[in-house]
Amino acid sequence: MIQHIGFLRPALPAIRHHHERLDGYGYPDGLSREKIPLEARILAVADSYDAMTSDRPYRSPLSHEAGAAELRRCAGTQFDRQCVEAFLGLLGDASELVLTSHAQGVA
Repeated sequence: MIQHIGFLRPALPAIRHHHERLDGYGYPDGLSREKIPLEARILAVADSYDAMTSDRPYRSPLSHEAGAAELRRCAGTQFDRQCVEAFLGLLGDASELVLTSHAQGVA
């Protein structure tokens, strides 16, 4: 669908493989571990967290804590453990920055 969009061509492997699972039970190609491009492993964590913590017509969003717990629970089987911890570390830093900015009246 996006292969003809020139500026997205470098991202095609990440997009194609972000539903692969570390344990090899994902799709479309059943890749596992390091056979999954690093960019796809990173995208899988970010996309899954967004899906879990976003409002959907069929369910309410999970809290940050519940989404983080689910990522950690699935680290090592579905998600790359290092990608999960790096993502949650960055997300924690970002949420602290947002909270601090709001507390100081910065928009």
